[in-house]
Amino acid sequence: MPIAPSVQHMASAAPSTPLRLVPGLLLAGGVALLGQAAHLAQQRLLGRPVLDALVVAILLGMLLRATLPIPPATEPGIAFSARTLLEVAIVLLGASVDFREVARGGPLLVAGIGLTVLLTLAVGSWIGRLAGLEPKHALLVAFGNAICGNSAIAALAPVIGARREHVASAIAFTAVLGVAVVVGLPFLVPLAHLSHYQYGVVAGLTVYAVPQVLAAAFPVSALSGQVGTLVKLVRVLFLGPVLVGFSLLERRAAARDGAATGRLNWLTLLPWFVAGFVGLAALRTAGILPSALLAPLRGAAHWLTLVAMAALGLGVDVRTLRGVGRPVVLTVLASLAVLLTLSVAVARTVAR
Repeated sequence: MPIAPSVQHMASAAPSTPLRLVPGLLLAGGVALLGQAAHLAQQRLLGRPVLDALVVAILLGMLLRATLPIPPATEPGIAFSARTLLEVAIVLLGASVDFREVARGGPLLVAGIGLTVLLTLAVGSWIGRLAGLEPKHALLVAFGNAICGNSAIAALAPVIGARREHVASAIAFTAVLGVAVVVGLPFLVPLAHLSHYQYGVVAGLTVYAVPQVLAAAFPVSALSGQVGTLVKLVRVLFLGPVLVGFSLLERRAAARDGAATGRLNWLTLLPWFVAGFVGLAALRTAGILPSALLAPLRGAAHWLTLVAMAALGLGVDVRTLRGVGRPVVLTVLASLAVLLTLSVAVARTVAR
């Protein structure tokens, strides 16, 4: 699996002893705690967080990198947190997925979700390239819009070897816009004449994170919230197959460029963390995974992701983002417009 050049450079400099990872782990963990504290403060003062803890963590990390000298001793731990801890978190997220939920949505709804994901990904990538983004940067932004925002961007980045500054900008702009979607989406009910069921479908297809779906859908009605959550979970399930597809494309590109030789090893096509995600979801679906473990696994996934996002911010020089702001914003807005249009069409098709 390819590693982003900047991450690869840091990883190559990593020392042989795990103890040398501690300074960077402590720094990333401290930033993560500040992000969580900011999240809780927003919830207490405003009733709900405006910026998710993941977004706050990455922004704080970028702020620290831009304003303070980061000790070289922390670099190996920062690289480890941004890559390995994130991959472990993706595996643990599988405990939140039950494949039986897919069957309850019906084949037409599942097909509509799949079509929406693929079209949003294709059109969003095309728009991003037209806006002037590098192909992998455009793909990251489109992928976040198409599936599940921050988590999707972070999962795709190591598969395609994306640069860290591109990952950071894609997450930052996509997540900030996600907040606006949560606030503004309920106004679509009277404007588009949607039933509560149809609105649940639209919310599940457009809002980025599961907690944001709950915030956008349940205030409209309990039915909207239940449908939105189901649709969102089905949408997240497309993360694994799409990542496998991109692994195949990267393998073919490497072979064409002469970077990969020998016979195709099918075991290397599926990133280990994607296989772990699918395996853990299968265990939960089969009832093998004890229910008492679900909450601890979700909590562990949250904290590992939070530390990884803090590390991602700490590894990015904000000066490298100055030239990509406008193209990213344009790409996210255009992709969201496509996603909303497709979502309303799917909602009206599956529930008239």
